[in-house]
Amino acid sequence: MIRILIADDHAIIRHGLKQIIEESGKMRVVAEADSGIDALRKIRGIECDVVLLDISMPDMSGIDVLKQIHAESPQLPILILSIYPEDQYAVRLIKAGAAGYMTKESAPSEVVKALLRVANGNKYISPVVAEILANEIGADEEKLPHQILSDREYQIFLLLASAKTVSEIADTLALSVKTISTYRSRVLEKMHLNNNAELMRYAIDNHLEQ
Repeated sequence: MIRILIADDHAIIRHGLKQIIEESGKMRVVAEADSGIDALRKIRGIECDVVLLDISMPDMSGIDVLKQIHAESPQLPILILSIYPEDQYAVRLIKAGAAGYMTKESAPSEVVKALLRVANGNKYISPVVAEILANEIGADEEKLPHQILSDREYQIFLLLASAKTVSEIADTLALSVKTISTYRSRVLEKMHLNNNAELMRYAIDNHLEQ
């Protein structure tokens, strides 16, 4: 029986996922976590075969959780299940060590299929992600400004583009206002933008708004 840990801050989503997973007859949920820190603590304390991880959680982002798990347990498959479209995060997270990326609009049967696939040591690549990866081949010299941002910079770019203030972002990511301000300046400089209004317009023009 394949052992699954679900990390999502919404109880109703965890409940629904647990039902979908255990109805497959091939997997069971051995633990649930409602925050990033809780996920890391439980992963360190129990044995599981796959982590099903959301990237929007309190106290520690799923991106940071992913990188920490991958650093501590590189053989443990992590399947990302997110509200964000594939073109916003999928390639970055797969490159950071995720075994696959799905949106929460995915059919229950596809979630089961993806979990079984990554539990067997394979990657789960949806047709959308496959197309994005294919388009990246040989395109290093044609990268758009947002594609040269680091993972943290990109995360803050998306939050700024969603009209969140520096203080709100600091609270969300559990970082200081000064740190977020520094990242904001770096993002604007790298993208050759002058202010948040231009950043938001860029996000809209490139279909990156949240």
